[in-house]
Amino acid sequence: MTEENKPNRILIADDNPQNRELIEAYLAGGDYEIAMAEDGQDTIRQVEAFNPDLLLLDIMMPKMSGFEVCQQLKKDEKTADIPVLVITALRDSADIEKAVEAGADDFLSKPIHRLELMTRVRSLLRVRHLTNERDRLLAYLREMEKPSET
Repeated sequence: MTEENKPNRILIADDNPQNRELIEAYLAGGDYEIAMAEDGQDTIRQVEAFNPDLLLLDIMMPKMSGFEVCQQLKKDEKTADIPVLVITALRDSADIEKAVEAGADDFLSKPIHRLELMTRVRSLLRVRHLTNERDRLLAYLREMEKPSET
């Protein structure tokens, strides 16, 4: 199976099981492989094990907030390019600003609307794949520019 036709991997991180199930149901029917995390520390572990193409991240979680998770992932070279869609009940502009400062790529307010979620997911996955393609092309060009050893 080539990279182009592998299902996109999405990690849903929320401490509320009903929220995780709702998001998973909204994503049903798409070509997605889904994993779940129930707190901040579990999210970090799941990112390392599952290697998602997109992280749907709640902010208010036990053990480690979504802000902290996002900051940690964005500081790590191996995970910095994973798009993070923050999904939160917080509505204060200061909280949204804090999410952006932590490295979030986009955000949705709860309650979640299916169409809005699907649109954001598709957009962020498209950006992820374009970034991956750019990185592959740049690596190829660097390899081609190396002097041949003949």
